[in-house]
Amino acid sequence: MSRLRRLIQASVDATKKVISGNLDDLMPPPERPIFSFNSKQELSKWHLYSDSEFGGLSSASLQITESENGATSGIFSGNLSLDVSEGSKWNITRSGFCGMRSKKFDGFIDLDSYDTIAMKLKGDGRCYISTIYTENWVNSPGQMEDNSWQAFVYVPEGNWYITKIPLARYLPTWRGNVIDAQIEMNPSCVLGMSLSVNAEGWCPRC
Repeated sequence: MSRLRRLIQASVDATKKVISGNLDDLMPPPERPIFSFNSKQELSKWHLYSDSEFGGLSSASLQITESENGATSGIFSGNLSLDVSEGSKWNITRSGFCGMRSKKFDGFIDLDSYDTIAMKLKGDGRCYISTIYTENWVNSPGQMEDNSWQAFVYVPEGNWYITKIPLARYLPTWRGNVIDAQIEMNPSCVLGMSLSVNAEGWCPRC
């Protein structure tokens, strides 16, 4: 279904709800869970990546663990290396990154009624990169990839911490570099998300 047809259908559905008197159905919940790591089945929603795909030596893993009180959490861990494997066919100029990216949603997630992304994290004092992928509605020449929007996330070391990132803080990027373009995120067509970390503070391609 095209984006225009989806918008028309959403408008028709909303009108029907108003006519039928179901006004409560039009109000979005104050919070909308997107991901939770409450079972090992959640691992199937993610894939891992690192500079090893291009000749680097970094690695990453994602596991679900259970505490003594029965609470579950996802543990993203790995090794960051600035080295490049000897004889690599890839002529890369920088390495030292890894991340976890969600697989594409079945369709998309509509976040148009929300203005903030909240994440409950327990970090290691590093600065991470949160990325949101949206449907490509720019249609620039040669640009066939999803639009990507990035924001930095600093997570203090030690205790659990809830970080809240306004959607307005996410900047448009192209292969990890912020682009100077007068475009706005389309939060009604979110296709996926990722969380990544690098060794030198620059934004890698996610």
